[in-house]
Amino acid sequence: MTMLGLVLVIEDEVDLATTLEYNLKSEGFQVRVAHTGRQGMASATSDPLPDVIVLDLMLPDLSGTEICRKLREAERTRDIPVIMCTAKGEEIDRVVGFEVGADDYIVKPYSVRELMLRIKALLRRAHRVEGEPSLIRFGRLKIDRDAHRAWVDEVEISLTALEFRLLHAFLSRRGRVQSRDALLSDVWGIEADITTRTVDTHVKRLREKLGEAGAYIETLRGVGYRFRDQPDEATV
Repeated sequence: MTMLGLVLVIEDEVDLATTLEYNLKSEGFQVRVAHTGRQGMASATSDPLPDVIVLDLMLPDLSGTEICRKLREAERTRDIPVIMCTAKGEEIDRVVGFEVGADDYIVKPYSVRELMLRIKALLRRAHRVEGEPSLIRFGRLKIDRDAHRAWVDEVEISLTALEFRLLHAFLSRRGRVQSRDALLSDVWGIEADITTRTVDTHVKRLREKLGEAGAYIETLRGVGYRFRDQPDEATV
């Protein structure tokens, strides 16, 4: 059987973790399991690095949000896709998960089959940009896709992992209209169960961080957003 990748499961419910491990291996994945946050952090940074991390929000020592934040701050682990799992289902909890850098969010109880589909979708999304140049310049803006870094007028700006994906989605499709639903699908992940208001909130924050270069992102009322086709159409 061809191995699809290495999945790290950080889950304190032993029965659930065992079930996930069995099903993931049956699908062709390699699996590591950790039952505490500290064990999970150690496993996440051990070679070979995992291809995807399934992270429970409520752990006995470190919270899932704290683990996700630490993973995103470390250069070795900041690009590893993370699916956050929790029994909480309120939108505010999902938004917090995305804010700290989670790539997808699934609410317990969930079907193992649904989790498998989300893992495979994340792996496809992580690899589909291969072959694209890492460094992209547009007017006053520059981004390094592989390093997850961005600059305006050669001054680096601090973006969350989700804000960077949003900026990259805009920049890679400049001149094309992006509906809120399309952005939810491509940036948050097709399974993300959040409202389109979240898109507006993140676009607003991204514009603020970009400063005058935020004018590159146009709002098309009733339609969505569009990144300008030419930089000289925006600020000078």
